[in-house]
Amino acid sequence: MQIDAFVTPGLGDSSYLVSWGEDAAMVDPQRDVERFLAAARARGVRIRTVIETHVHNDYVSGAAEIRAATGADIWVPSGGSYAFDHDPVEDGTEIPLGDGTLVAMATPGHTFEHTTYVLRGPDGSAIAAFTGGSLMVGGAGRTDLLGADHTDELTRLQFASLRRLWTLPDDVLVMPTHGQGSFCGAGSSDGERERTSTIRIERAANAAFAESDEATFVRDQLEDLPSYPAYYRAMAPINRAGPPVRGAVPIPPPLGVDDVAAAIEDGVSIVDMRPGIAFAAAHVPGSINVPLRSDSASYVGWLVPFGAPIVLVVEDDAALREAATELWRIGWEALVGHLDGGVEAWEASGRPTSSYPVVDVDGLLAELERGEAGDVVDVRQDTEWRDGHLEASRHRFVGDLPATIGAERRRGRTTFVCASGYRASMAASLLDAAGGEVRLVAPDGVPKALETLRQSV
Repeated sequence: MQIDAFVTPGLGDSSYLVSWGEDAAMVDPQRDVERFLAAARARGVRIRTVIETHVHNDYVSGAAEIRAATGADIWVPSGGSYAFDHDPVEDGTEIPLGDGTLVAMATPGHTFEHTTYVLRGPDGSAIAAFTGGSLMVGGAGRTDLLGADHTDELTRLQFASLRRLWTLPDDVLVMPTHGQGSFCGAGSSDGERERTSTIRIERAANAAFAESDEATFVRDQLEDLPSYPAYYRAMAPINRAGPPVRGAVPIPPPLGVDDVAAAIEDGVSIVDMRPGIAFAAAHVPGSINVPLRSDSASYVGWLVPFGAPIVLVVEDDAALREAATELWRIGWEALVGHLDGGVEAWEASGRPTSSYPVVDVDGLLAELERGEAGDVVDVRQDTEWRDGHLEASRHRFVGDLPATIGAERRRGRTTFVCASGYRASMAASLLDAAGGEVRLVAPDGVPKALETLRQSV
């Protein structure tokens, strides 16, 4: 028996290839499945089964892609209202895997249909639990994603589900789907965490798992939850219906400057994924900056209406493939193309570019001391703001800016700051695109500024 974990850091999720003899099962696969298929080939196994712990809210499932490539059966919780051909899973359903068995355990809470799969050996002993969004390393899956009307009930169900998982033996491996970096989690500590664990370790180190009082659990689980991306509301319908099968990540084609200009006239969004400082120096007017890193797709899905046609601006072919892969994972089908030759080609055609100034942390602090900084907006999460912020700043989370950009524009010059310049780059681009006067604080941000102020006391 072998378990291979595949981490998708930007989404904070893990998928698992579970092999036993020549047979294998995939648990909660992401949509870019070639990495799973390659691992199966390397191990000399065939993926015969795909299992889902729940209807995913943060990414498009790769189950259909794997079935198209291997003929695997898809097993999903019966309460998930899936519309495609599948094998329904109830509490206690047994799915054979080599000499072992995957046994379904109903663990509602993260969603109503949520199911854990316990891998058991020939003698019935539990080896591993694939806990999805129920028990996580250091916490538990959040219970508010289905709306306020269901949050209290789901949180109490999550409590009962963790109590049920508590009955597993100490040495059982805990293999969650959601982990550090996932907006689907609640109650995890800050900083890096292991992706997998054991029941013994979670008993000792996981406050949510150890909590035995339901009321306390409910209070703690719903406290200080971060905002989550707007695109989440589109994921469950796609996953229930079954996403279209493409066979590989579609790479958007190159578009000449004239074609991009025509696309802009037609209302297509331009998403520039270059670093924030480079974007500030010169960019296509009206474009939005989401600097490319592993979690950039989540922010595109936060700031651009989901599924809207997009033209990308990237630095090179490697960045194009990475961006396309990340966006495909969240089901973005409408990638019209990418600007061939980048902003340099746009400038060479004689078309105008836009720009705005950048100030570093030391420059911002000097202005604040003189009372010359003006309107400074901190665009971090609410929890980050409460943990510490610059006294002269005000707070507006970057994910909320699209709905309030008109009011922001009327305030005059705005200086955006975050923890590193990453989210501030997005915020500055949004206001710039709306015709506002902006500045970007980069690199670094509030943590460095606060540390500088502490050292100066």
